[in-house]
Amino acid sequence: MQHRKDFVGHTENLIMSKKKVLIVTQEMQPYTALSEVAAIARKLPQYIQEKGMEIRVLMPRFGTINERRHRLHEVVRLSGMNIIVDDDDFPLIIKVASLPGARMQVYFLDNEDFFKRKSVFEDSKGKPFKDNPDRMVFFCKGVIETVKKFGWPPDIVHCHGWMTSLVPFYLKTAYKNEPLFQNSKVVYSLYNGTMEESFGDNFLEKATINNLEPEDLKDFTSDGKITLHKGALLSADAVIHGSHEISEQDKKTVSELKVPVLDFQNEEGFLAAYLEFFNNLMESEVESE
Repeated sequence: MQHRKDFVGHTENLIMSKKKVLIVTQEMQPYTALSEVAAIARKLPQYIQEKGMEIRVLMPRFGTINERRHRLHEVVRLSGMNIIVDDDDFPLIIKVASLPGARMQVYFLDNEDFFKRKSVFEDSKGKPFKDNPDRMVFFCKGVIETVKKFGWPPDIVHCHGWMTSLVPFYLKTAYKNEPLFQNSKVVYSLYNGTMEESFGDNFLEKATINNLEPEDLKDFTSDGKITLHKGALLSADAVIHGSHEISEQDKKTVSELKVPVLDFQNEEGFLAAYLEFFNNLMESEVESE
């Protein structure tokens, strides 16, 4: 009987010690079109979950996503929050779907104003939407507030795509005293390309949160231009090269960082490399304590 108790206790300890990884992504197969971000965001969470980690995935609910086909439904207990963007309140609706071929759920952040249109970032002529900055601010603020509602403290927050670039900054500034994120390591995957051409001078003001001022977001500018990757990189605890080719400006920023950096990995080896990178980050946190 004692042996049985020991076994149960050991099993409970294993469950308690499961590491939690939050994947925040702007795209993901099969919900959005094939892209570098979408492919990695599809394979990575399933792989690390199968390796014993606990996973949550958050992404925008773009109008291109067929809710009936993918069986999305609203999570009423998580919905109902309002997110402030440029002094206006926008309701945040949370939806969820089971990922085909995996024992995993994906959570979608939705709002009629930002995500109803039947395209992702550009109109039919290939021109970026003027409200991409607003959509990004809404999504990044909504991600953090949703995780707070989960009551789920992630060991790693892994951000994919320019649309997630405010998340590392928010976690290190406005939410730095939030107990849920006290032990979170923020990883930013650097991919080639952003939508900065649609970001005006008022972006810094729109992106302010809580008691922050526009000047607090100075890392998101360079030579008078908006630099989304730079702002995210300077707030991240670790960086992954998600694209083989990145801009010279981003290369320079990464070269000056004093955080762990994982170089670009080919398709055959990236899953194991990312997992090892995560484990090393979490081990270094334990050692520093």
